[in-house]
This record gives sequence, C-alpha cells and structure tokens, in this order.
Amino acid sequence: MKLPPEGAFWLIRLRWIAAGGVFLAGFLASSVLGVLESATPIYAIGAFLLLYNLAFMWLLWENNPMQPLRPENGIFAQVVLDLLSLTLLLYFSDIARNPFIIYYIFHMIITGMYLRGYRPFQVAGLATILLGLVMLLEYLDQIPRFTLRFGPDGDRPPQGLHVLGVYVAVTSSLWMAVYFTISIRRYVDRAHAELRQKEKMLGIGQLVAGIAHQIANPLDGVQNCLRRIGAGVRDNPRLTEYVQLMTEALERIERTAKRVQAFAQPRGVVLDRTDVNAAVEGTLAMLGPRIGHDIRVEKDLRQVPPVLGDMYTIQEIVFNLCTNALAAMPNGGTLTVRTHALGKQDDDQMNSVAIDVIDTGVGIPRANLERIFEPFFTTRAEAGGTGLGLGLCRMMISEMGGRIEVRSALGQGTTFTVLLNAYREPRNLP
Repeated sequence: MKLPPEGAFWLIRLRWIAAGGVFLAGFLASSVLGVLESATPIYAIGAFLLLYNLAFMWLLWENNPMQPLRPENGIFAQVVLDLLSLTLLLYFSDIARNPFIIYYIFHMIITGMYLRGYRPFQVAGLATILLGLVMLLEYLDQIPRFTLRFGPDGDRPPQGLHVLGVYVAVTSSLWMAVYFTISIRRYVDRAHAELRQKEKMLGIGQLVAGIAHQIANPLDGVQNCLRRIGAGVRDNPRLTEYVQLMTEALERIERTAKRVQAFAQPRGVVLDRTDVNAAVEGTLAMLGPRIGHDIRVEKDLRQVPPVLGDMYTIQEIVFNLCTNALAAMPNGGTLTVRTHALGKQDDDQMNSVAIDVIDTGVGIPRANLERIFEPFFTTRAEAGGTGLGLGLCRMMISEMGGRIEVRSALGQGTTFTVLLNAYREPRNLP
C-alpha cells in the first residue's frame, strides 16, 4: 500500500505535545520533585525539538520554494532526529535508571507503521547503537553522569519516586502503544475494505462482460435478419410498422449491452490537472432533463484549486450521486452541489478538495449506511436500482487517490462528500 502523506504531518502535530511534555518534565524534575540537579540541558533539547519541528513543517509544505520532502523521507528524518533527542534527554537524566527509557519502543512502532524495506531495521539499529554507546561511555567514565536523586543518597536502592516514575513510564507506554496500534488497525482495515470492494467489482465486471458479449453476438444476427424481412414487406404498411418497432427495440437492447460492456470494461483513469467546478457544471447540464418540477437545485461552487483526477470520471461520479439524490426526494426537495477546499482541516488527505452532494430526501437508515457501497445492495430494486452505482463510485474515487464519506439522518436528507487530492505541479529535480 502507498504511504499516506498525512503520516508526516501527524508526527509534527504529535511533536508539539512532546516538546511541551519535555519542558514540563524538566520543570517538575528540577524545581518540584528535586530529582534532577539542573533542567537546563532538558530545556535546550525541548527548544531543539521545537526548532526542527518548525523546519519539518516548512520542508513538507507543498508551496515552499525548495523541493518538498517525500513523505517517506520526511518520516525517516523525523524519527532519526527524535531518536537523537530522546537519547540526549535520557543521558541528561540518568539513562541507566530512567524509567522512560521504554519510550524507544514508540519509534519502532512508528517506523514499522509508515516505512518500508530496510528502514525500520536501520532505525532499530540506530537506537541500539545510541543507547549502547551512551551506557558504555558512562560505564567507562568517559562522559559525566547526571544522576537522578530518588532519595537522600543517589546510590541507595530505588525509592518511592523511582517506583512512581517506573509506573508512570510503563502505564503511559501501554496507553500510547494502544493508540498507535489502533491507528494502524484502522488504516489497514480501511485499505482492506477498499481492496475487497475492488475485487468484488472486478469479479462482477468479468461476469457482466461475458453476459453482454453473449447478448451482442446473436443480437447482430437478429438485426440482420430483421433488415431483410423489412426489405421484403415494404408494400405492407402494418408489417412495416411492426418491423420498425422491433428494430427500435433491438437497438435499445444493443445500446444497453454496450453500456453494460462499458461498465464491465472501463477505460483507464487518466490522472491529470482537473477543474472540479467545470466537471460539476458539465454534470448538472447533463442532469437537466432528470430534475423534477418540485426539486430545486442549488450550486455553491467556491474557488478551489485544481485536483489530481479525471474529468469524465468525476462527472460520472457526481452524476450517479445526483441521480441517487433525486430518487431520494420523490415528493420534491432541494439538491445542493457544493465544492470547497479543506486545506489542513482534513487529517487524512492534506490540501484536499471536497465535492458535497446534498439532498433533503428520506435519508438512509443507520443500519444501511455500512452496506450502501456493497455490490447489488439496493433499497430501490422495484424502481430498477441495481446496487452497483455507489460501489462503482467508490472504486473510481479510490483510483484517483481519494475517498467518499456519507452522512444521513432519516427524514432530513443525505450528504455524500467526495474528497480528492489537490493537484501539485511536478518539479524538475536537478
């Protein structure tokens, strides 16, 4: 799976909290608890954390004048600097007896979560070397020691404060490990769900393509025979009318078969710079005849950056969502199509652009919200619904690197939100 770029920004947000924790820990250890003689080195490391966190914010910002860091490189560099900072923090606070030495485990979790190949092993090797080197130099009296005073005599067996420190370090590690692993599980579950959906759609596509092919071949023969019959009954108006009706019916069947084949064997999505507002305008123009007299259409197309997508694919997605919205308002209502930029508000896709399709219809029951993207699941079977539209939409959105969200309330309406990545100009590497 491709590394999600939000991981690099997530580490930056987490580091602000970590830097605050460093300053607080230094103050408590020196001024309140008195277990540390001087907190000056701790404060210096906290300032160092803030400085390189600001640097990473700028380097990962897509509009900076330099080449933005790739997410993988950004995360690797952040973890390496965090390891150095943690080692210095532990060294200046009695590394051999400091209970927070267990915090090395979080760097292993993060690298295993976000990095591929040999990089997690490189990080583990670096942590092993740093920790072993500091302990060895202290043991050989090559560097000064910064002893934590847990009791009247620093050399006495661990006292109450030491026990409390061990407890806090271990329990906080447990909670943070749970948080990290839950984040991993959620990301993997979402990726697996999308993969299963694609596999289902591919299987359905192969089945439908075979059926459409079997229909198309005999259909050509029937049409040829009908043309010959029509040429032989030109003198009989009634028979000519029947032949014409049969010809039109066969043409409708042929168009349906071609549409089915187009669904089953879609053309490749060509990702390029795409104007979302233009795609929505074109879709609403095509949708015109389907809009009932009791339905009002509202457009709220704001100024948004271009996205990395495919014009025709976006139009097909919006068309399907609007068609579903119209079907959900049998007694009339309001269909709203809105575009807006989320910027940094979207935690999962930074600088994304949203397309909202909002109706004031009957809404979707909570029990059905998890199933609406499943192939063949439909609540409108009697009205001709096939249950393929939303599943196909999600698959196409996923191919463009985006995602779709849904919110609904019974009797109030439904909002489908399509999130797409903003287009970034390719940069020429020196």
